[in-house]
Amino acid sequence: MKAAVRTRYAIGALVGVFALGAGVVLAQVTTMAPALPVPAPTASAQVARGHYLVDAGDCASCHTKAGGQPYAGGRAIPTPFGVIYSVNITPDKDTGIGAWTEQDFYRAMHEGISKDGSHLYPAFPYPWFTKVSRADVDAIRAYLATLKPVNQDDTPNKLPWPLSWRGAMFGWNTLYFDKGEYQADAGKSAQWNRGAYLVLGLGHCGACHTPINALGGSKTSQPFHGGNAGLHWYAPGLGSNLRDGVGGWSVAEIVEYLKTGANAKSASAGPMSEVVMNSTQYLTEADLTAIAVYLKDRPDAPSKSPPDTDALGADALARGQALYIDNCTACHMPDGRGVAKVFPPLTGSSAIQADDPGTVIHVVLAGARMAAPASKPTGLAMPGFGWKMDDHQIAEVVNYIRHAWGNRAPLVDADTVGEVRKDIEPSDRPSRDKVTRHPDAPVRQGSD
Repeated sequence: MKAAVRTRYAIGALVGVFALGAGVVLAQVTTMAPALPVPAPTASAQVARGHYLVDAGDCASCHTKAGGQPYAGGRAIPTPFGVIYSVNITPDKDTGIGAWTEQDFYRAMHEGISKDGSHLYPAFPYPWFTKVSRADVDAIRAYLATLKPVNQDDTPNKLPWPLSWRGAMFGWNTLYFDKGEYQADAGKSAQWNRGAYLVLGLGHCGACHTPINALGGSKTSQPFHGGNAGLHWYAPGLGSNLRDGVGGWSVAEIVEYLKTGANAKSASAGPMSEVVMNSTQYLTEADLTAIAVYLKDRPDAPSKSPPDTDALGADALARGQALYIDNCTACHMPDGRGVAKVFPPLTGSSAIQADDPGTVIHVVLAGARMAAPASKPTGLAMPGFGWKMDDHQIAEVVNYIRHAWGNRAPLVDADTVGEVRKDIEPSDRPSRDKVTRHPDAPVRQGSD
């Protein structure tokens, strides 16, 4: 996933943004407080736990820019209203968080308030991190204190007034922020509660997998019904629905996907590949199983009548099928079933059948690379076809795979494809031009 970029919408004069996995996007710090002490050797267990929790929170994804020093920030997080840059969370006392006290750090995690009293933007997912226990927050801080200090000034955000005024977040918080640590459900097992704690807290899964309203707040009445992960990546629902959820996945299949980025039913792409590489591959089997148990107990989203295949039309379906046969069958097979645990199936895929077609269009245009963790290091990649097909053709092949083999999803048109093509980031493109030319495509005379 190019790196995961999670976009949140804003409230009138506010800005709200979220990050695909995200980390601790903290405001610039002052240097008046004592430097953050390096934990003593007796704190080694706390530091080790903090390291594990930092991985669980996927902090590296946001706080490490391409080619940059780990956790030194500087990664651009595009939003509809401008760009927010992640900040330096190394223990440098001048440009990082080396001058932050435990209470400063806890307040940022639990209230979204920086050391200097200013509001943080929800690009730092404090609406989820607020559920993390004090002991775990202190362990995270203890681990961060052991990192190599990096003296690197934060990059100023590029937000227009009044969005650049952090005080506006007071109103957003009043509407959409529910502060407080996770409270266990006495009617559920310890395993279920552990999964809920991770999903609702450090994992901040709802930042992408829950839809947001026009003001940027999570639609709490539709938890994990699927949402926008930014830049036309769509995070499918995590409920028990069969068509657009994980209802057809077993606990073991969810664990395998989170550990390796692939299972017999799907493979990671876009921001989720980054989540696997920087976060979930490092979680214990017990924690991954707890997450899976919790997700399997999520209620179904409201049932929707599947779109009518006849609306596509026989001629359009035939054109899409022809494009599919010419370009896709070598890996995904004529019946769309792929090759188990190698090339993901398209039949019954929640990503393919999602109401929002962003992910599938994105992958067909620009290609994608699966996660390549130590447990499954191959990391197969799919080439993009934006260099080869125009927007109408992309729409036709996407409509075909969303309606063949029993799949059902809303229709896609060329204009929708064009919007995704326009916004695909350079790092997602096979080459530098605006039509995602494949590196093997012939170069015309006079082109670069």
